[in-house]
Amino acid sequence: MTVRSRALILLATLLAAPQLPAATSATAPAPVTAVAAPAAAAAPSTTAADPRVAIAAKMQGVKPEDLHLTAIPGIYELLRAGDAAYVTADGKYAIIGDLYETGTNNDLTENRRRDLRLKMLAGIPEAQMVVFGPENAKHTITVFTDMDCAYCRKLHSQISDYNKLGIKVRYIAYPRTGPNTASWSKAEQVWCSADRKTALTEAKLGKTLPNAICPDNPVAKEYELGQQFNLQGTPTIVLGNGELVPGYLAPADLDQELKNVDR
Repeated sequence: MTVRSRALILLATLLAAPQLPAATSATAPAPVTAVAAPAAAAAPSTTAADPRVAIAAKMQGVKPEDLHLTAIPGIYELLRAGDAAYVTADGKYAIIGDLYETGTNNDLTENRRRDLRLKMLAGIPEAQMVVFGPENAKHTITVFTDMDCAYCRKLHSQISDYNKLGIKVRYIAYPRTGPNTASWSKAEQVWCSADRKTALTEAKLGKTLPNAICPDNPVAKEYELGQQFNLQGTPTIVLGNGELVPGYLAPADLDQELKNVDR
């Protein structure tokens, strides 16, 4: 997907996005403070004179409190569907793109995305994931995985190597082909198995799993989370700081990436 295509999708989401369904409300982000604004600069109360009221009225499903002042006068930040946009105070213009602090080259928008990802991930209990890792892990990563993708299988074939480096791997289902497909059914079968770790390993080896799909399994919710993260494929790795790493990384390379995050 091109940057322009992604921007247009985000803009359409901002202008015509319904509220998240109740099933995913637990992953919705908490209100975010102003970009590079002093801690004391709390968001003003929502009143008729509040410009956020007029802005929100032009965007379906957006509430005034979803908008946050930035360090740029007259520009509001709006986090939506795992991404960010900026809106002028009169609500006439939306800006799609990353906001940088020129003095430090700090990507303020990406920082927001990372915070948002962590908050959304926090809505999925670890007990709902399929987890491989040492008891006292140095690092924990979350991997959106598909049972059939080649690089997902390659990553899992080295799971013991990641674990030996002190990396705990938490798997979340993201069947790329979507609902009502073979990969989706496999993801459900894995989660509904008595031994999910063994079932996941067997699924990635191409073995046939028992055709048992339990009700209320979390595959749909996890897939929706991946959609909100704007995933472009699998595997996609979320580091402990919320950084998104698309694609496979060998154990040594991932270990180095995690050490860089710790600096």
